[in-house]
Amino acid sequence: MQRAIIVGASSGIGEALARELSAEGYEIGLAARRRERLTGIGSELPTKAYVATMDVTNAADAREAFAELVSAMGSVDLVVISAGVGHLNRDLEWGPERETIDVNVRGFTAIATAAMDHFDSRGGGHLVGISSVAARFGNPGAPAYNASKAFVSTYLEGLRNRQATRETEISITTVEPGFVDTEMAMGDDDDLFWVASPETAAAQIARAIRKRRDHVYVTRRWRLVAWFLTAMPESIVRRVLS
Repeated sequence: MQRAIIVGASSGIGEALARELSAEGYEIGLAARRRERLTGIGSELPTKAYVATMDVTNAADAREAFAELVSAMGSVDLVVISAGVGHLNRDLEWGPERETIDVNVRGFTAIATAAMDHFDSRGGGHLVGISSVAARFGNPGAPAYNASKAFVSTYLEGLRNRQATRETEISITTVEPGFVDTEMAMGDDDDLFWVASPETAAAQIARAIRKRRDHVYVTRRWRLVAWFLTAMPESIVRRVLS
């Protein structure tokens, strides 16, 4: 029996992936702030579910909750970090910027390192981090969000490079979605293009997990956008975004 922990499982991609992996036979550890919501999701899964209340803005408490969840499950093969926030913040108010960094950078790193410690102790595992195509450019309306996702993508790349020199078999997958129909989309659906449902995103992420991919775009056509954003001079990207 395979076991997975999904951090940020109360909605969006995290919830959809919990349902997808459970349908594939995984026992699921559900972690997020909204315990009642997690309990409801867990009761609907076809496999055994475990629930842990976790607020990643408190890194020490989040790591303790992660360790307790791993202990309750016995051992974990897969950890998915899907927790994240994003704010349109054109006025650069400190509160939204700070929350974004606390969740997407400090919280992400707290759980990623805890997961790597667990995998080292058990002799292997698979870490999946949900980043974003937003990692590829600086966003004038949400600078902290895009910067935080650049951190996630680069950090996961660093972990892969680190792991290449070690004997423990730990797979590390970076997921960079484009627009997904969740609260994180930061825009009206009518203004967005190539919007995927959380279920479509989850199915593609689950496929990447099965294949132990290093990196995947969701949906795959967003590879074209990422290539464009990476290849174009900053001045041109700035005009596109204006």
